[in-house]
Amino acid sequence: MRQAMDTLFEAHGASVLAVAGSDALFPVHRVYCVGRNYAAHAREMGATEKEAPFFFSKPPDAPTQAAAVAYPPATSELHHEVELVVALGRGGRAIAETDALEHVYGYAVGVDLTRRDLQAAAKREGRPWDVAKGFDESAPISEIHPVAEVGHPTRGVIDLNVNGDLRQRGELADMIWPVAAIIAALSRYFLLCPGDLVFTGTPEGVGPLAVGDEVHCRVEGVGAHRFRMVAPR
Repeated sequence: MRQAMDTLFEAHGASVLAVAGSDALFPVHRVYCVGRNYAAHAREMGATEKEAPFFFSKPPDAPTQAAAVAYPPATSELHHEVELVVALGRGGRAIAETDALEHVYGYAVGVDLTRRDLQAAAKREGRPWDVAKGFDESAPISEIHPVAEVGHPTRGVIDLNVNGDLRQRGELADMIWPVAAIIAALSRYFLLCPGDLVFTGTPEGVGPLAVGDEVHCRVEGVGAHRFRMVAPR
C-alpha cells in the first residue's frame, strides 16, 4: 500500500458551497458552462442559427458565495451573465436524457462573469476563452437549493439587477436546451461526477460592471443572490 506523503506546498482545493437549510456543504468537482442557450442572447452575441449545445469550463475554485467579489485585472469590460445553475449529486457517462434529472442534487442562481474584451479578442484570433471566463471569483453563486425543496424548475423568471436597475430578464422556459438535454450532452464528452456544477446559459441583456456596483440576481422558485464588486485585490 502506498504511504501518505507530505505535499511540497499547501494543496489548494476547490470551492465548498453552502446548502440552503442544511449544515452540509457541497464540494465542487468541476464547473461546466453552456454557451448561447437563449435565442435572444445568442442573437445579441452574433449567432443567427440554432446550434448544438457547446461547452466551456471554469476552474473548480471559481465559484464564490462571498458578499464582495473583486474586479479582475487585465480587463476594462467585465460583463454579467445570470444563469440557472445545476448541482449534480450523482455522476455517470452517456446518461440518457430520460434519466438525467435523477443525477441532479439541486439548483442555484449564479453569474458567469466574463472579460468581454478578452473574449472578443480570443474569438477574432481563434483562441481559447480561458482568460475571459476562468479567472478568480468568476462564478458568484447562491446557496444550493436541493431538489426536495425546489423541484426541477422549467418555468420562472430569471433576472439580474445592478444598483437597482433591471439589466437582464428572461424565462427559463425559453432555454433552447433544457437541463436534462444539457446533462445528457455533457455526459457524452465527460465522466460527470457528484459535485459538478453546470451553468445553463444566460438570457439577453448582458452588460458591464464596475467597482462599487451592487448586483442582485434571482431565479424564480429557486433563490436569489447578492454581491458587490470591489477593487482588484
